[in-house]
Amino acid sequence: MKNLLLLLVTVFTIVSCKKSERYGPLNLKNGQEVELLVSHRYGADNDLLLKLPGNVDAGASLSGFDEREPGYTYRVKARFNRDEVPLQDGPEYYFVFEKVISKEQYKGSESFIVQLITNYVVGGPNIRLSKTGNDYYMIPDKLQLTYANSTVQNELEEIWLNAQEIRANWQNGQRPKWKAIKATVVHDPQKFGKAYLVQQIQFID
Repeated sequence: MKNLLLLLVTVFTIVSCKKSERYGPLNLKNGQEVELLVSHRYGADNDLLLKLPGNVDAGASLSGFDEREPGYTYRVKARFNRDEVPLQDGPEYYFVFEKVISKEQYKGSESFIVQLITNYVVGGPNIRLSKTGNDYYMIPDKLQLTYANSTVQNELEEIWLNAQEIRANWQNGQRPKWKAIKATVVHDPQKFGKAYLVQQIQFID
């Protein structure tokens, strides 16, 4: 009987410790619900996910927020998730979207930077540009890139031609012509929530 009692106490202690374990830079419990502030700068360099209150860097990504639109700031409820065994090359912890608390349209005109080359652990660098008809997209069917002038239009076309070359020769390990491509953008007032207006493109060799 004494041994059984000792075993139960040990199991309870282990389970209690597991429940109280905290992870990540914010020391959150697995399954803990939090409120997050999601930026209007979808896919930008400074697209920071902030934990409320306090607007502190959440230190992890948000999964499952498919209804997010560029140009809107959201307060959302999410659940912190820590995988016992993370997927290969996947994060150990992240937030899982639960619901929108509030949504507010961004009214400013400040420009920001988006990267048109992303680097993946598996597969290497990839150009984030596609084209449908005469329209360029950073995210197909979700985020269009319009252009402020003919110079930017010609540069987008040059990037698109290189992207096509890479996709045609991916088996040979062909890489982009540039190390990085930085596009300075604002929310396109003519297609708000659907497009970024590219003001300038910087190629980094």
